[in-house]
Amino acid sequence: MFPNPIQIIKGTSLQISLYGVCIAVGILACMAVLFFYTRKKGMPSEIQDFVFLIGVIAIAFGFLAAKIFQAFYEFIETGVWNFYEAGITAMGGFIGGAAAFIGLYFLIGYFVFKGKKQGLHIKHFNTILRVAPICITIAHAFGRIGCLFAGCCHGKYLGQDPVFGGIKMLGTIGESNVLGYYVPTQLYEALFLFALFGLLTYLYFNKCNIVLSIYLIAYGVWRMFIEFFRGDAARVENLALNMTPSQWQSLVFILGGVLLIVLYAFVFKKPLFFKEEPFKEITKEKNA
Repeated sequence: MFPNPIQIIKGTSLQISLYGVCIAVGILACMAVLFFYTRKKGMPSEIQDFVFLIGVIAIAFGFLAAKIFQAFYEFIETGVWNFYEAGITAMGGFIGGAAAFIGLYFLIGYFVFKGKKQGLHIKHFNTILRVAPICITIAHAFGRIGCLFAGCCHGKYLGQDPVFGGIKMLGTIGESNVLGYYVPTQLYEALFLFALFGLLTYLYFNKCNIVLSIYLIAYGVWRMFIEFFRGDAARVENLALNMTPSQWQSLVFILGGVLLIVLYAFVFKKPLFFKEEPFKEITKEKNA
């Protein structure tokens, strides 16, 4: 819709990209949710500061992974590896960012939390697992609005005439840019993600222990479905069983969410909904 930078002041070179603005708003919203939600649960400030630091590093790794994944997809389709001109793919970013966060959280935390604070980061890791998908969801929602402005990640081409449920934009068909009506998969996914954000927030504040599992299953099912309507360039289709890479990743998300529920319920013997807020109880005991 607005793929090119917009001039802020006429006659000057001062410009903004709505895609970039949405990405920035998403990251700020992500950090705000992390701060307020963990503070509400009584998380110590030193853990919050530590999580913010690791989170910033993980975001950088996430963007790098998103670009590597997209370059790999395009390599499968074209046989040419072009990292610098490759776009980014959201699911690759999630996987890379999450892996970086978990690895750095425990690695750096081992050296940071010593003495009386030894293992403090491990004690609070369950809260991180519960709030992280909420942060990811709100950032992703704003990111998808950015995709709508940029005209990337769009759905299938519907033609030159207005179609119910379609939006006019400059999309990509093969190697050509075509102005017409497309399925606005970016908009539909943003609406889904905002709704999922609300659901996960409700569960988080109502003592649900499997927020991460619900996120993985819900988004995995959604992405599996919406992929059938995607029509943007560099779609690596028919990879195996007529499924795209994103659908295979979605299947991993779904199976991972189910596995986590099984582990919580039958292996770790943890309740799916806990009766107390453990960190608030710890805070009260320290104050006493």
